[in-house]
Amino acid sequence: MAQAAYDVIVIGEGVSGLTAAGALAAAGLKVATIEGTLFGGLVLNVNELEPGPEGREVSGAELASEMMQANAEAGVTSIQEPVTAVRTADGVQEVTTDSGTHTARHVVVASGGRLRRLGVPGETEFEGRGVSQCADCDGPMYQDENVIVVGGGDSALQEALVLADYARKVHLVHRRDTFTGAAHFADQVKANAKIAVVWNATVEAISGSKMVEKARIKHADGSTEELPCAGVFAYIGLEPNVEFLPPEVDRDAEGLVKTDPTLQTSVAGISAIGAVRSGYEGTLNHAIAEARLAAGTIAAKLSSR
Repeated sequence: MAQAAYDVIVIGEGVSGLTAAGALAAAGLKVATIEGTLFGGLVLNVNELEPGPEGREVSGAELASEMMQANAEAGVTSIQEPVTAVRTADGVQEVTTDSGTHTARHVVVASGGRLRRLGVPGETEFEGRGVSQCADCDGPMYQDENVIVVGGGDSALQEALVLADYARKVHLVHRRDTFTGAAHFADQVKANAKIAVVWNATVEAISGSKMVEKARIKHADGSTEELPCAGVFAYIGLEPNVEFLPPEVDRDAEGLVKTDPTLQTSVAGISAIGAVRSGYEGTLNHAIAEARLAAGTIAAKLSSR
């Protein structure tokens, strides 16, 4: 086996990746994290984590900053570059970025997911001009305006509630007749007079001039209507960030990485945790639990060699 620069490289500095890196460093391993965008991942968009880790009340940005600081103090190297490829060579994992190749004995894929797009006319054209994916960031821009939120899961319900603090009216468009999010979020949405739920419907197009002005809604019966709005926020699930993985890493029909009970992938020396993984349950506490499980398994394996 060739010499590796690190014991473990963790791809992604979201909560799962930062947790895994911290646990691996605590086990005495030489660890690096690689992140192509901002550390913290999607959790940065959450103003108040509910439920927070281990019952704490904290914002996503605060949690991510705390974890980054703790990892730095533990000796974890943070590399701020996007990963373009991962491959195994001579028993060592090679992780390629724009600046070169970094090597490790084991790789943990914790690159998370990105919010799915609606894929409708106008969505790309009005990005940043009324089309947004962060209610906490952009909510104040929609003071006394009408906005549309698309989705029925936890994220859509929470973001609708955030926007209701600013907007005149929030139209929550959901393709089903019941929410898939947590009951307490659903109850809050239904009790909020500023949120109007549009059941069994989808957004077909977004239009306007310089900024978003309206969206075309299609109902289950085939009828359509134009809803005037200044903003459209879509929360219809995640797509995994796994384009850099080799084809030998097995994935399910949605592109999520398959793992065994120890979170090892089909390729020896590569594990996957969090939102990239098939079977991930989706909460912050699940992300932390998976990271700790993977870190414990990897530490035991590498220490025995």
